[in-house]
Amino acid sequence: MNYPDDFINKVIQDDCLEIMKQMPDKCVDLTLTDFPYGVNYEYDIWQDTPENLTELVSKAMPEILRISKRVILTCGQTNMWKYPEPKWVMAWVNSAGANRNSWGFTCWQPILCYGKDPYLENRLGARQDIIIHSESAEKWEHSCPKPTNFWKKLLLRGSVKETDIIFDPFLGSGTTAVAAKQ
Repeated sequence: MNYPDDFINKVIQDDCLEIMKQMPDKCVDLTLTDFPYGVNYEYDIWQDTPENLTELVSKAMPEILRISKRVILTCGQTNMWKYPEPKWVMAWVNSAGANRNSWGFTCWQPILCYGKDPYLENRLGARQDIIIHSESAEKWEHSCPKPTNFWKKLLLRGSVKETDIIFDPFLGSGTTAVAAKQ
């Protein structure tokens, strides 16, 4: 495959680790993704165990950080410590709560951010570091799809130019592709 011709505006169904190795440094403006959660869920080709998630993070994050100018990812509270230290942590606030935890109901999700804030970098002023969104996700035959409207807000928080190249190494139910297209 040749970058960018074989990559831009395409969905590539392959091993993301192998694909990223073919990509040049800092060729992606924003990687926006939702890693697996390590919750012992069985996908067709992936066993989403805590051990597999730890191994995936250790292999994928160096490549993601190498090819990306900015990275925004959701990971859940229990997994946020498995990732390299981010530049900042934003929050997705869902006042209805998503799960129960050892201290009550989980009403927020961490959003790990790497690289420079695109609004500040482009002199467009500061923005909030929380996104309040309570809408449920569409059911797309995926265990944990993200709501498209929330994902669009997150994409627009990490990308200020229509020409930005957006990358999602995992793609799951396709929400990143839908949000970018919209």
